[in-house]
Formats: sequence, C-alpha cells, structure tokens
Amino acid sequence: MSDKTNVLMINVDHWPGNLLNCAGQKGILTPTLDQLAENGIRFSNFYSECPVCIPARRCLMTGLSPRSHGDRVYQDQAEFPPVTSLAQAFTDSGYQAYAVGKMHVYPQRNRIGFHDVILAEEGRYEFGIVDDYQIWLGEQGYLGQEHMHGMSNNTYHTRPWHLSESAHGTNWATREMLRTIKRKDPTRPAFYYISYQHPHPPLVPLQSYFDMYREDKIDDPICGNWVDDSCIMRVMTEAATPYSYKEIKMAKRAFYALSTHIDHQIRLLIGTLREEGLIDNTLIVFTGDHGDMLFDHKMVAKRSFYEGSAKIPFILSGKPVADYCGQVDNQLGTLADVMPTVLDICGVKLPNGIDGIPLLKKRGKKHDVIYGEIGEDIKATRMIHDGRYKLIYYPCGNVFQMFDLEDDPKELKNIANTLEEKSKRDELERRLIEHLYGSDLEWLDGGKLIGFPAPDYQRTANYNFHNQRGYHWPPPR
Repeated sequence: MSDKTNVLMINVDHWPGNLLNCAGQKGILTPTLDQLAENGIRFSNFYSECPVCIPARRCLMTGLSPRSHGDRVYQDQAEFPPVTSLAQAFTDSGYQAYAVGKMHVYPQRNRIGFHDVILAEEGRYEFGIVDDYQIWLGEQGYLGQEHMHGMSNNTYHTRPWHLSESAHGTNWATREMLRTIKRKDPTRPAFYYISYQHPHPPLVPLQSYFDMYREDKIDDPICGNWVDDSCIMRVMTEAATPYSYKEIKMAKRAFYALSTHIDHQIRLLIGTLREEGLIDNTLIVFTGDHGDMLFDHKMVAKRSFYEGSAKIPFILSGKPVADYCGQVDNQLGTLADVMPTVLDICGVKLPNGIDGIPLLKKRGKKHDVIYGEIGEDIKATRMIHDGRYKLIYYPCGNVFQMFDLEDDPKELKNIANTLEEKSKRDELERRLIEHLYGSDLEWLDGGKLIGFPAPDYQRTANYNFHNQRGYHWPPPR
C-alpha cells in the first residue's frame, strides 16, 4: 500500500459559501459537510475570483488568476491553457488521477492531466460529443429523457425529478466515483475529483429531498438599499424579475433540496474510502466554482461580486489535516489557492508560475487583498477585498459600492459615498486600479476611474429561454 496522502476533491456548482448549517445558515440541512468542517478546517473568507463556470474552474485547476489563464468572460470554445494542471502535477508525482462529472473544458474530452474522466456535461451536444452520463441513460432505456422535466439549465422554475432515483445526475456521479475508488491501484496514491453539476439549475430535486423543506420555512431574500433604477442595476436584476414570490420560495426550496442530496451522497464516498482502508490516509476537499444570488438583492445566479455569488465554500478535512481540527480560518483565499494548498499538504512540488498560495503553509505569504474580475461588456465588474471592506466597481455609469462586511455581512448598506469612509474607499480604489489591464485601462482618465456612460436601458430578449434543452435523441447538432 502507498503511504502517500490520497485526495478526494468534491466540487459543486452554484453553492454559496454561507449555504452550510455550520456557516450559520440554519435553514439548510448539511450534516455531512458540517461534520467534515468539525473534523477539519473551514475557510470562511474564500472567494471565486471570476464567478462563472469556465474561468472559475480554470483558476481551480491551474492555480492561476483569470489574467494569467486567459479567460475572464466565459469562453466555452477556448482550449485549456498549456500549463501544468492540478491533475498533471499529481500524475507527474506518481499519483493515479481520475475525475467524474462536470469538467467544462474544451475540447470536452481533454483530460487535462487525469488518467481518465467519466464525463457529464449537462447535455452540451453542440460541442461534438455525447457524454458518459447520457450514454449510461441510453443504456438504461432513457434515451432523450434527461431534460424531459422541461426545466432550463439557466432558469429558476422547478419541479421534482422525473426519472428513477438512480438516474438522477447526483446519484450517477456518486456511483461512478464509488466504482472508481474501488478500482484503485494499491501501490500508488490517488487523486480523485468528483464534480457535481448541482445545485446548478435545472432545479429538479428528488421528491424525497424536496419534501424535506417547506416553503413557509424558507428564508426570504434580502435586499440592500443600493438596488436602484440605474442602468447597471436594472441589467443586473433583470434575470430575477419574471419570478413571483411563490416561485422564488419554490426555487430556494428546490435549491436547498439539491444541496442536501449532495451532502448525503458524500457520505457514500466517505464510507467507501473507509471500507477500502483509505480513510485514514485521505485528504477530503470540498469547494465550488462560484455561488448563486438566490434572489438576494433582486438577483439570481452568478457573475457578480456580492457574497451570494462570489463567496464559496472551502473545507479541508481528514486525518492529514488533524492539526487543524475544528478550526475556522478567516484569512482571504481564492480558487487559485486550492491547487497550491492541496499540493503542499501532499508534499507534491508546486509548478512554477502559479498565482495561488498554500493557505496552510506556516509563516507563508498571506493575501492582504484579493482582486476579482468578470466580463468586458456592459456587465463588466471588478472587485477588491481587504478582508473586511469590499469595493465593487461597475464601469457602466462609473458606479462604486463599498461594504463593511464586519458590520454589514449581508451587504445591505453601500458606504462608498459616505464621508467617514472616504479614506478607505480611496485606498481600495487605488489598489483596484493597480490590478487593471488590457481594455480596462480605457476606464481611466488621469489615473482616476471614469468608466463609460451608461446607455439607455433596454431589456434583453430571451427567445431561447436561457439555453433551454430539448429532446436529446438523436444528439442535436
């Protein structure tokens, strides 16, 4: 048996950092993750530096910032950058590396350093492949049935899952990873990566999990005093406007249900590690690509730097981090830090040129600020965060927002224009400007941010129902 540290990394999609019972969200059931945090270390100030799927996953898998890996927009046909990935770093060090679930790389069958990938890509046939989940569904007699629930992958209407429990994407991914763990070469350490597609829409939980939550017990969305009728706020809140109060409550209920389902399935992963004699020598990592606004501040989904969208969970657990048992660490961290942190714990050499830092390295470098960027269009947003104060900048209309997250963790009050906070805003604005590059420099005049004039607001047409899937057999072109 190998005596090196194994790794089980669990990645989720759209999971806000505070959507854990142990993080204070008492309305959700996350007993497995709470126990992992209790027996490990949870980072409470951890962020996605580009909160949308592809750029965020590049940060996770390369240890690089969006500026370094080349995507701050969401380029779904941009090839994975030619750098050493997290998986490649492990395989170069003698590990076996396997992935199950959503990868979101291009080309879709690029293994980015893994020995094998059992793939689920949410029905993205347009890029030329049928993924392994859909092949399995076909073998079970469910050809073309995956999306017959009628819910979109990018909207917040909901209904219970329509096929058997075993055919749900969460169950399928878990089962494939269980089989992978049991097929381990006992002479080599392993890096296992399971990437669940939920709680990302479509919001189609199993009925049994939907029934765990009652709409009248689901918390209402919050709204800050800064949500106004400016062009940028109308653009940012546009996607949430079609939903009634009842639909909002149902959407959050379904979202919580999908999350608890994943939490319970993780128990099977841990149980299999135990049964295979691996549990004492395995680092368990839980994180996500970004969060979801879930109707807070009249917004849904990601692509913003408010807490619901940009803050994500990061938990390290297991015997390899026993010295940190029960700790909550509030140092700043980002997805680019996952790779060096995990490699450092496992004693694997860090690739040259990465931007992230090992967060558990004693007397190591710490972030004094973190920078976030997303988009280059009317929704372009930049963020600087010093651990207490967060400055968000929209060049459209030259809009500044600043929040004191110690006194106002729900971001209800914008203090960017208050006289008593002027020095802090000036300091953060200066630090933000230091990070700008490329076309962002056009927002400056004489070293000051001026952005660009806000256009007249025009509602975005939605003829394709936000990328609604249809009948998936035969595979559409």
